[in-house]
Amino acid sequence: MSRTHTVLTRPNVRAYYDRFGSKQDKQGFNEDPALDDLVAHADLGRARSIFEFGCGTGKFAERILTASVRPSASYLGCDLSPTMIGLATQRLASYAPRAMVSLSNGDICFPISDQSVDRVISNYVLDLLSEEDARRFFDEAHRVLAPGGKLCLASLTDGVTLVSRLISWLWMSVFRLRASVVGGCRPVQLQGYMDRDRWQLGYKNTVIAFGVASEVLVLARK
Repeated sequence: MSRTHTVLTRPNVRAYYDRFGSKQDKQGFNEDPALDDLVAHADLGRARSIFEFGCGTGKFAERILTASVRPSASYLGCDLSPTMIGLATQRLASYAPRAMVSLSNGDICFPISDQSVDRVISNYVLDLLSEEDARRFFDEAHRVLAPGGKLCLASLTDGVTLVSRLISWLWMSVFRLRASVVGGCRPVQLQGYMDRDRWQLGYKNTVIAFGVASEVLVLARK
């Protein structure tokens, strides 16, 4: 189960990632191995429609639109940061109109109808959210996914090796002192939010890259 901690406010998160901008793409050194693992187990080739919560610069969307999904698949992403939305819009321009992004006000309320998408994706976003918002996210994902659709997640998590445990401990120590130093992110355990009456575990793994632990989780909607 994830632990209760004070997280950054939505305006503070927006301000941080507006400043961070395109530098986010440089975090691939510790995120890309987990995202590789996620793509390998998300069965994206069968998806006709995809929603990404927290699309950032559009880097992950560009990746899957280029090599992982069928040419007819539609994509919608949202993000809290106007800067990120601007970068993602430019990056995905060649995929319009089947790929679009929209600015979120930060509410955990997806701008899509019930049971309307095959995949919900969120990478390194739930580690920013409060427990209440994370549970709301899981509720929303269940609402919008078609029966049998999949929720595909990657997030910072607790370490499982000596080095990764130490790094997780140091990360949490910094987060407690000043969350903005680590962009508001902290290690969480995604599976702790999973309601087994609503979700079936499809895949779970902890990926260690440069000592940083990431949880990769794929759940099927019941």
